[in-house]
Amino acid sequence: MMRFVLSFVALMAAVPAMAEIAIKEVTSPGGIKAWLVEEPSIPFMALEIRFKGGTSLDAPGKRGATNLMVGLLEEGAGDLDAQGFAKAGESLAAQFGYDSGDDAVAISARVLSENRDEALELLRLSLIAPSFPETALERVRNQVLSGIRSSLKDPDKIASARFNALVFGDHPYGSDENGTLESVSALSREDIVAAHRGALAKDRMYVSAVGDITAEELGPLLDRLLGELPETGAAMPAQSAPQITGTVDVVDFDTPQSVAIFGQAGMHRDDPDFFAAYLLSTILGGGGFESRLMTEVREKRGLTYGIYSYLVPKDLANLYLGSVASANDRIGETIAVIREEWAKISSEGVTAEELDAAKALLTGAYPLRFDGNSSIANIMVGMQVDDMPIDYMVTRNDKVNAVTLEDVNRVARELLDPETLMFVVVGKPKGV
Repeated sequence: MMRFVLSFVALMAAVPAMAEIAIKEVTSPGGIKAWLVEEPSIPFMALEIRFKGGTSLDAPGKRGATNLMVGLLEEGAGDLDAQGFAKAGESLAAQFGYDSGDDAVAISARVLSENRDEALELLRLSLIAPSFPETALERVRNQVLSGIRSSLKDPDKIASARFNALVFGDHPYGSDENGTLESVSALSREDIVAAHRGALAKDRMYVSAVGDITAEELGPLLDRLLGELPETGAAMPAQSAPQITGTVDVVDFDTPQSVAIFGQAGMHRDDPDFFAAYLLSTILGGGGFESRLMTEVREKRGLTYGIYSYLVPKDLANLYLGSVASANDRIGETIAVIREEWAKISSEGVTAEELDAAKALLTGAYPLRFDGNSSIANIMVGMQVDDMPIDYMVTRNDKVNAVTLEDVNRVARELLDPETLMFVVVGKPKGV
């Protein structure tokens, strides 16, 4: 019943309209910085914590250690075993989330005001004093291994893994963040402890809070919650220079439909032309049924059910990727059409009508993301990680609308390169 209450509150806890959101920068007595939106109308708080580095911090030969470590954070902490931790969270109607990716470890909490201190003490234990018991380690390890085995039979995941390996090589981005069957099987408890110490540290930490809490309350709370974390963690990996070759690489796989990942070099979020590139991407392959690729590949030729392209600005590299699936005997034609559209929009640009439609789509959809405390907190912490200004929520749509047709078409000429557009195809393609 209490979990239902929190779920209902999380759903209903909406902050004022986007233009009215007032973000405060808070610094705790111990020096921890956070962004806060106070919203006392509902007795609920959403908290988001990010640690930069993520699974890319895995030590050599220890691939999958960070992912496995994060999966164990709620499997026992302090004097509580996994069952005791789960029961304590349930009794407090607290919801915690633990996730990891290439660039960050993400921690989230959803707590009611009446249980805030007790709930966050439970969260603190999971971050500061996880016990990593051997029984839980083996159970979660087996879950990870099961997922890896499943991915080896999934054409989409095979394509993604092959593309990353070709493009990034020995860089952490070039291998599966979950690890391999061999690397995960070999991980020891000491490896997990080292991954915890390397990934969860103050020198790569970002925090946001939204809800029923004041700046005066948040500062001391952050010190209690996070003050015992180590000051510094593992060294960050180097930047990667993606090796985009313009080739078509085929992975033989017995399936009636080939899956393809395609891509080229992308653009970083802090590039002055990023919004122009974002609009360009929306027009080319990110605008659903209105995009150029969807029109040419699906609507006119019936080569696929769906095709998409999207910018992928990562912390250590930038790509512009796309994905499509087509029958084995038609994937060759599909690739040819994609290359043609890539070249056409690069040389001829987009129309004013296309740009206006893309602007309307992006600016109209943006306010819909601010549908509650949890969504706001998640967006705010992402803004910090990406080094965005504190007023970005309010100015973002203005930046989109300020992009001109000349801007987009110049970026199309500079960014899009059909000669280096690279494909990885998984299936039994013909004519490739």
